[in-house]
Amino acid sequence: MSAFRDRYGASPLHLLLVLASFALTLYAGVRLLRGDTVGVLVWFVGAALIHDLVLLPAYSVTDRAARLLCRPLPGRRAPERGSGAPARHRPSFNYLRVPAFLSGLLLLVWWPLILRRVPEYTAVTGLPADVFLGRWLLITAGLFTVSAICLLVRMRRAGRSGRSARPE
Repeated sequence: MSAFRDRYGASPLHLLLVLASFALTLYAGVRLLRGDTVGVLVWFVGAALIHDLVLLPAYSVTDRAARLLCRPLPGRRAPERGSGAPARHRPSFNYLRVPAFLSGLLLLVWWPLILRRVPEYTAVTGLPADVFLGRWLLITAGLFTVSAICLLVRMRRAGRSGRSARPE
């Protein structure tokens, strides 16, 4: 088992899951390409280009800006630039990053319905179209609430174990 791990770099379960995901992707691709092959390929290339050329730089800049805004207070000592010591990653920042990412992802997927840009939705489905904004806001509030509770639990456990009560 350790020889496999040394050679592959991970457990056999990891390899099995990767192979299963490739098989599922291949199955979905074959099923998808039976219809409009050119349209699907254009959509995939367009999605990849939009992601790589627009979205990736946008959320990278947003992440850097948020890190600058949430940098350590002046009283806390941070490693000096060029000292060879890596900058400390603050895990508590992830308690903001994860719910913001999930909320943004939901907005990206459902934006036409959230912003009421699909006028024929009610006529076609028979379902109300004016509930999506409120539900998205409630889900976003719930994500940030759960994240805040997780951070408070982490801070409380850190305080009980004798470490500093503030998050790293």
